[in-house]
Amino acid sequence: MILSDFKDFPRSGRILGVDWGQRRLGIAVSDPDRNFVFVRPVVQLPSMAQNHAQLVADVAKTESVVAIVVGMPLHADGTESETTKMVRDFVLQLEQYTDLPIATIEENLTSVAAQENMGRVRVSDLKEKLDSESARVILENAIAIINRG
Repeated sequence: MILSDFKDFPRSGRILGVDWGQRRLGIAVSDPDRNFVFVRPVVQLPSMAQNHAQLVADVAKTESVVAIVVGMPLHADGTESETTKMVRDFVLQLEQYTDLPIATIEENLTSVAAQENMGRVRVSDLKEKLDSESARVILENAIAIINRG
């Protein structure tokens, strides 16, 4: 079920954070008390992969999460891009593969914050780890919003 905000989001249990990409999915998971967020290896998508949603639903099941947060890319002025539409489609597909609550959160500048958190790294490491680090930032931001509510 897709939620419009975090008001009805589960108040305890592990949450999955997703940074969607056409070639890679960044993944992060909280602990049950939501005090810590752990990055998981990036999910590399095979070329021409069509079903990102099934992959994420499988990860959610494996990780025993109670909810999913997906980063929603918007332009700086809040308008939508082509990528925004693709992520919205992904969220609609994800809803078909899981009964877990799904919420989106604006992800502007999460890649910048993620790269700053990573510090100085080799370009090859940056490409390999940036998406999951971005998912960590997305999930930490969502948890902060949930805790305020």
